[in-house]
Parts: sequence; structure tokens; C-alpha cells
Amino acid sequence: MQLDDRDELVTYAADDGVATLTLNSDANRNALSTPLMRQLIDHLTAAADDESVRAVVLTHAGRVFSSGADLKETAAARQAGEVPAALLTDVLATMWSYDKPIIASVKGPARAGGIGLIAAADIAVCAAEATFAFTEVRIGVVPAVISATVLPRLSPRDATELYLTGAVFDGRRAERIGLVTRAVPSVDVDIAVAGYTEDLVRGAPKAVSGAKRLLRAGRDDIGDELARLAQTSAGFFLSEEGREGVAAYKEKRDPVWVPKKS
Repeated sequence: MQLDDRDELVTYAADDGVATLTLNSDANRNALSTPLMRQLIDHLTAAADDESVRAVVLTHAGRVFSSGADLKETAAARQAGEVPAALLTDVLATMWSYDKPIIASVKGPARAGGIGLIAAADIAVCAAEATFAFTEVRIGVVPAVISATVLPRLSPRDATELYLTGAVFDGRRAERIGLVTRAVPSVDVDIAVAGYTEDLVRGAPKAVSGAKRLLRAGRDDIGDELARLAQTSAGFFLSEEGREGVAAYKEKRDPVWVPKKS
């Protein structure tokens, strides 16, 4: 499916001091295409500029929160030596340095770059049934860019296991390892998110922003770190393994490095 900036890939609604940004590209499982990421940044900017907005909820339409990078777009752009997912650095930098609290509301699966968005949020609520995976190594690349927001959340042992294996884990484990704040039954996600927004709007705006700066102390500006990680990511996406991994994913087959069973 061809996407462009005219499609409403992220919707925006504001009410009672809360702006809700909804990833709205269900047809490709809310993959992080260039148009979607541009719209997400635009809506985050609009919410930041609106004095009536006190908190932001990032949620999703459809079954999947986000499948990560748009691999079809990546494969097409790579012919010109480009990696469009590099725009993810701008999204994560915007979320990380945001003055207003951001809550991620996750009712379905998240993979790769989608997990980076969740980790960049201040508070994250997920369905216990939701699944997560750092699938990058299985397509010949590495979770470089998202490491800027993910690694501060996870214990070193959990990060090592999950980065190296690409294994799937559920919402309960996501809560235990610090990726999300709370994992609840799927029917209770909206209730839990509403509870957080009600608490957040009771805080004085400048005080909440100041508290966020305290929490980011020492890593308030991660722009340089993200730029370095983007170069690492691009190198792997443009590598021989990266090309084979993306091709295998598109063709629904194992890449050549997977041993054949005897």
C-alpha cells in the first residue's frame, strides 16, 4: 500500500486537557513510514503549543500498536542508498525532550521501532496479552536507534537476552523488566490510562515539566546519541545481511543464515 502525507495516518483529538494521538495506519500494522512519522511529529508539536493540553496519550487503531519500520518503504528507498526510518530519530528526540507527560496506551503487539515509541513515553500501559519483540537481528539489522530510549528502561540481563534472541515476550514480562509501567487485562487499558491522565492534569504544568527535567537529568538532549545510532542502523540496513533479511521477510522465508534442518 502506497502512503503519503495526505493520508490521515495519525489522528488528533483534544478534550479535558488531554490530547490523544492515534496511530491510524492499520492496513500496514501501523508501520513507521515516513508520512506517519512526519504526522506524529506535527501532532506532538501541535499538542505542545496548545496551552490547554496538559498530557498526551499515544495510542493506536487496529489490532497492532506498531510493527516497527516500514520495510517495504525501506527496501524501495535503499536502492538510492537511503534509510527512511532514520526519521525515527526525530520522533524519539521529540518525545524524550517533551515538556508535557506522554502516556503510551498499548492494546496490541509492538515490534522493533514501535517499542522505541513506548519506551520514549513517560508512562506506558499495555494489555497483559500484548506481545513485544526486538526482531531486528532476525532480519540482519540491530535495534540501534531505539536503544536511546529502550536501554535506560531495561535491566542489562533482560536487554541482552531480548536483543540477541529476538524472542517474543508478553505484557506481564514487559512490566517486570521496566519496559511498561503497568500491564493489565486488555479491557482495563483505557481505565488505567484514564486514571493516569486524571492524576497528571492535577499537577501544575510548570512543575510537571520541571519534574520531567529532573527525571531526564544527564540525558536531557539525546540528539547526538541518536545521530550516532542512526548511522549504525543505516549501516546494517544497507549491508548484505540487511538486504537479505528484508528480502526474506518480504518473501516469507528464512534468511540464508538460518541453518537448514537435517
